[in-house]
Amino acid sequence: MITRWLVGLAASVIVVQAAQPSAVSPVSAPLRELPWGQINFLHTTDTHGWHAGHLQEPSFSADWGDYISFAERLRERADEDGVDLLVIDTGDRIEGNGLYDASDPKGVYTSDIFKEQEIDIITVGNHELYKQNSSNTEYLKTVPNFKGNYLASNLDIFDPATRERVPLARRYRKFTTKNQGIRVVAFGFLFDFKGNANNTIVRKVQDTIDEEWFKDAIHDREVDLFVVAGHVHIRSEEYRMIFKAIREVQWDTPIQFFGGHYHIRDYKKFDSKSYAIESGRYMETIGFQSISGVSTGTKDQSSHRASMTFSRRYVDNNLYSFYHHTSLNSTTFPTTHGSNVSALISSSRKALKLDSQFGCAPIDLWTNRVPYPNNSSIFSWLEQLVLPDMVIEPDRQSTPRVVIANTGAMRFDIFKGPFTIDTTFTVSPFSTGFRYIKDVPFKIADQLLTVLNNEGEILKQAAPDLEAWMLAPPEQATGRADMMVPNTQKAYKDNQQPLGANKQKLTPGYTTKDDAGEDGDDTLHSPISFYNVPNCIEARIGIVTDDQAAKTVDVVYLEFIQPWVLLALKFLGGEYESADTEAYLEGVDFTTMIAQWVKENWEGDC
Repeated sequence: MITRWLVGLAASVIVVQAAQPSAVSPVSAPLRELPWGQINFLHTTDTHGWHAGHLQEPSFSADWGDYISFAERLRERADEDGVDLLVIDTGDRIEGNGLYDASDPKGVYTSDIFKEQEIDIITVGNHELYKQNSSNTEYLKTVPNFKGNYLASNLDIFDPATRERVPLARRYRKFTTKNQGIRVVAFGFLFDFKGNANNTIVRKVQDTIDEEWFKDAIHDREVDLFVVAGHVHIRSEEYRMIFKAIREVQWDTPIQFFGGHYHIRDYKKFDSKSYAIESGRYMETIGFQSISGVSTGTKDQSSHRASMTFSRRYVDNNLYSFYHHTSLNSTTFPTTHGSNVSALISSSRKALKLDSQFGCAPIDLWTNRVPYPNNSSIFSWLEQLVLPDMVIEPDRQSTPRVVIANTGAMRFDIFKGPFTIDTTFTVSPFSTGFRYIKDVPFKIADQLLTVLNNEGEILKQAAPDLEAWMLAPPEQATGRADMMVPNTQKAYKDNQQPLGANKQKLTPGYTTKDDAGEDGDDTLHSPISFYNVPNCIEARIGIVTDDQAAKTVDVVYLEFIQPWVLLALKFLGGEYESADTEAYLEGVDFTTMIAQWVKENWEGDC
C-alpha cells in the first residue's frame, strides 16, 4: 500500500457543526494527511472525563460520539484497503470534568458513555486508583465492559466481595489481526505509582518483567509485533526496562509503545524497529500510529522487517479534522452509533445541569500561557483573591496564616465568559480539603514556600517517594523549557509548507517537536507560549512582616501536599507529624471553594 504523505488544505466550503449544542464549531485550517500503513492505531490517553469535548475551544470540540464515528469510518477504510486498525486507550479516564465529577456517586454517566467505543487494548491510569470506590468501579464495571481487551500487567486488586488478591485484569493478550493476520502480543502497564488506595497493589515494573509469565510471553517465537500500552511516560525508566527486556530475547521483532500520564504529545525512537507515541490530554488529541513492513508469519520475515516504517500523526479532536481524514461531510460522516452516543452525552450533561452558571469570568486566566506572577495567571488570581477571601476558619480568623496550594491542583484554564458547574471541575476536580498546623514560628513558615519550590532534590533524598514534580502541572514533568512566542506567524521551510498555508492565517495550537521531527501534528498551527510555574503558591493573610518575626502563624495547606509540607518543615527545623495537623474549614473542598468565590464575585450571566 502506498502511504499518502501529501499535505493539503481541506475544502473551506465544508460546513462543520459541533456535536454538543453548547460547543463552538471548529474552524478551517491546513491539514497533513494520515500516514496509513499495514497496521494502524488510534490512541487516546488522559481524557479525564472530557468526553463531551471542549465546548469553548474550536480545535478540540468533537465529543466521544464523534470519535466513535471517526473510528468506525476508519475501520471501514481499513477493511476496504485490506489493512488493520486497532484502537488503544491508556488510562486516566476519570477526574477532570463535570461529566464525571458532578454526579453522585462520581462517574454515574461516564462508564456507559466510554464503553461504547470499541477498544482493542485498554489499560488503567493512576487516577482510577486514588480511591477505593473508583478502583472498585474499574474492576467491577470497566474491566467487564471491555472483556478480554483490558490489560493489567502489574496491578492487583483485593476483590471487594472475597477480599482475595487478584489481577485487576488479564496480564497480557495474544491475538491475530483481522485483515493482515499479524500476530500481536500486547501488555498493559502502569508506571511505578505509589499513591494508590490500599485496595490495590501496583507491582514495580522491574519486578514484573522478572516474573515467569512475562518471560514466557516475550519468548514466544510466533509473534510478529509486540504492543506495550500503558499509563507510563514514553521516556521513562519503566519503558526503557521493558524495551531492554524484550530486546534481549527478541532482537528483531518490532515493538510499538503507547504511553500517557504527562499530558503531552510526544514520540520516541527506541531503535529502528521500536517507537513510542504519547497522545496528549483531555480529548484534545487522537493519536494515529502506523507501521508497515510487519511480517505475518506467512511471509519472509527478513525482507519485510528490513523495510519497516513507523509513522505518527497527532489529530486535533474536531469535526473539521475528522471530515477531512475520512473524506466525508456533516451528512455522510456520523454513524448511527456515534450520533446516539453524542445524544447520550448531551442528555447526561443536561441531567447534571453542567451549563448552569455560577458567574461570568471577566478575563481569560491561564495556567501556563503567561508567566507567573501575572494578572492573567490563574495562580496569581488564586493567591491574590480567592485564597485570602475564602480560607477563613471562623474560630481562628484573627490568627495570621500562610496558605499554600500546589499549582498541580489547578488543571485547566478559565476562559472569559460563562463560569459553569462544568468549569469548576475542569479547573480543579479534586475533592481535597485544607489542613493546618497551628502556631508555627513565623521564621520557619516564612521559608516554607522557598523549600517546596527550590529544594526538591534535597527533600527527595529524605523521602524518595515525594518527588517535587508531583506538585506542579503534569505538563511540566518533562523539564520543558519556557517558550515565549512573538506575535508573528511561524515560518516554514519550503518543503514543509502545506498547500494554502500562505493564504490562511494559522490559529494558535500544538506545534509539536519530537524524535521524528516537526511534522507530527495533523493541523498546522501558530505556536502558543508556555511558561513553567512553581510547585506551590502561597497567600499571606493578616501578616505584617515588620512585627511578625518573633510571632507564630497558622500554616494552612491543601491536604494532598501534607507529606511535602511536613518534610519541608522538618528540613527547616520544625518537628511536626501528622498528629499535629487538623482539618481547616472542615467539610469544604477546594473545588467548592472556587465555585463559591466565583458566585460571590463574578455574579451575573454572560
